[in-house]
Amino acid sequence: MKKLIIINGPNLNLLGKREVSIYGNQDFSSYFEVLRKKYASHIEMEYFQSNHEGFLIDKLHEVGFSYDGVILNAGAYTHTSIALHDAIKAIEAHVVEVHISDLKSREDFRQKSYISLVAKKIIVGKGLPGYEEAVEYFL
Repeated sequence: MKKLIIINGPNLNLLGKREVSIYGNQDFSSYFEVLRKKYASHIEMEYFQSNHEGFLIDKLHEVGFSYDGVILNAGAYTHTSIALHDAIKAIEAHVVEVHISDLKSREDFRQKSYISLVAKKIIVGKGLPGYEEAVEYFL
C-alpha cells in the first residue's frame, strides 16, 4: 500500500472562508476525508497544514524518506521559499505541486514558483479536484 501525505501551507486552513471566488466554499478537512475514504484500499493518506515555513520543512524531512509521495500546496511560500525548494531536493519522496487557482492568471508575483523547479508534476487551476489528480499520479 502506498503512503502519501498532503501538505498545505499558509492560509489554506481558511479554505471555504477565504476568497471564495478564487478558492471555493469547501473546507479542506472535509474534502480530505472524502478523498481519503475513496482511496483507502490503495493508499494510506495523511494531511498536514501549517502557516509556518519551518514546520513545513520539518514535515518534509520527517516523511521524505519513508513515504512514497508528497502532494504539496505551499501557498504563498511557493513564490518565496528557497528553503522549501532545497528541502524537496534533499528528500527521496516524489513531490507533486498543487495549486487550487491558476497562478498564470493571477498577480505578477505569483508567476515564479521555486517548488516547480523540483516537483515531479505540477497541477494548477483545477480547484480541489487537483489534489485527486495528484493522488492518481501516484497510483
